[in-house]
Amino acid sequence: MFNAEKVKDDIVVWIRKTFEENGKGCNAVIGISGGKDSSVTAALCVAALGKNNVVGVLMPNGRQEDKNVAVELCNHLGINYIEINIQNAYSSILSQIDEIYMSAVDSYIPISISDQTKINLPPRLRMATLYAVSQSVNGRVMNTCNLSEDYVGYSTRYGDSVGDFAPLANLTSDEVIAVGAACGLPDSFIYKTPSDGLCGKTDEDNLGFTYKVLNKYIRTGICEDSKVKERIISMHKKNKFKLQPMPAFPYNAGNGRNKLR
Repeated sequence: MFNAEKVKDDIVVWIRKTFEENGKGCNAVIGISGGKDSSVTAALCVAALGKNNVVGVLMPNGRQEDKNVAVELCNHLGINYIEINIQNAYSSILSQIDEIYMSAVDSYIPISISDQTKINLPPRLRMATLYAVSQSVNGRVMNTCNLSEDYVGYSTRYGDSVGDFAPLANLTSDEVIAVGAACGLPDSFIYKTPSDGLCGKTDEDNLGFTYKVLNKYIRTGICEDSKVKERIISMHKKNKFKLQPMPAFPYNAGNGRNKLR
């Protein structure tokens, strides 16, 4: 049985200890989307460090319909926040990815920007923005991904998948909700329908299965639908690289011999 109250208390102690060892006197910097993960992370950081040591960063890409939820969360917790709109940077980068010079034929050819490029660029810009803010306010960037998302690769590499500390990385989405309730967060912040805010679909629309089914499989290995189970396993295998260190050539300077087979 998941004990949300105990886990909440344990995470608070862990955050406090982690900052003491790796960021003494620093502020927790969190990208606030208005979703449950950033809301719960912010609430836990407030409990661990105090509201004056938590900075929220709102990063809409142009107009964000649910921006008011993010503002309400910051006001509810009493934390300072800054809003940085990434639209100009996003549009400028895409507008300049228009053609590539082919040196072999001394000619330029047009580039067709992929949908995946358009989807993944905003979270990468947001992470760069978070670190820019963090380095200017004596901060540490909090990763807000949960285990369910990480398990099937539902995050952007070098975007929302990174950070300095990850308090929710080993909790499923259902467990995050329970911890949020234990933190005393209103339902509006923790029971919001999960959406990446990028392609107009919910997480579950994109995944092809519900978080309830995924979480059960993660914790028990059980999934009644064999096709869904195969899809979960396949997504997990394909996306494990996102959570692993970058591969590095294993050069051995001692004897000049390299272990490549």
